[in-house]
Amino acid sequence: MYKKAKSNLEALEKLGASLLFGVDATKMKLHTDLKMWKFDRIIYNFPHAGFHGKEDNRLMINMHRDLVHGFFRNASGMLRANGEIHVNHKTTAPFSHWNLEELASQNSLVLFECVDFKKEDYPGYNNKRGAGSRCDEPFRLGACGTFKFRFSPIAMKMSRIVCHSDLNHRGSQQINLMQMQQWPGSSDYRGPGRNILANMNGIPRHMGLPLTIFDGYFNHAVETFGRNGYDVGYTVHEAFRLGFERYMAEGPGRTLTGYINLLQELQHLSRLRSAFLQRMLLGPDHYL
Repeated sequence: MYKKAKSNLEALEKLGASLLFGVDATKMKLHTDLKMWKFDRIIYNFPHAGFHGKEDNRLMINMHRDLVHGFFRNASGMLRANGEIHVNHKTTAPFSHWNLEELASQNSLVLFECVDFKKEDYPGYNNKRGAGSRCDEPFRLGACGTFKFRFSPIAMKMSRIVCHSDLNHRGSQQINLMQMQQWPGSSDYRGPGRNILANMNGIPRHMGLPLTIFDGYFNHAVETFGRNGYDVGYTVHEAFRLGFERYMAEGPGRTLTGYINLLQELQHLSRLRSAFLQRMLLGPDHYL
């Protein structure tokens, strides 16, 4: 398939690499030579399910998503502590519709960094189509990124919540979401008699949280509940305080920085779940 395959393999062997062939990325954790190994880095360069139609075709997008989902499902169980999974992928449509972050979160992984992929940073690397009569030809890269994921117990819990929601029960999901949206405005809710948004500088300093972090969560709550009244601000503020106290009490050596990192991860996963539920409510034509 590739003119330089033999010389490339020989060069890798001289460098001490172990080479395996015919490995299914969606079943690799069961491979005889891999099932007992754990890795610091698992890298997948431009995953692709093959050329079976136009890239913007829904069936093609779902085929690609199934491939990446299967890869994440296997790779997530093959990492060492602090290990990372890197996926190089195009960042423009229709490739962006694969939604790597959502697929990762369903397999206990969280995106912690995405950097631009530049071919010139990898001397000797040549991307190939990999299938068909033109398998040895390059494909146009365009805008690409290296998506970096790591294992996250929080992502595991969130994915269980999301996966528990079945498309066949979209009606009940809509009711639950509407109830959640209406809750902050209920007549029996009580909060402080002030507008948090207009008094951000009045946040008690014993919280120790940077205003930028509070702003991000407050804005997310406003987007979720659809209003910016004092009740939402009070709820977010109290959640911060109680969450911080519980976080510090549950383990020795915990720091404010660790709590902030945890909040940022929770915010990211919450947005993923919200986007997933919104697509469910819109119907199957919007669910990729």
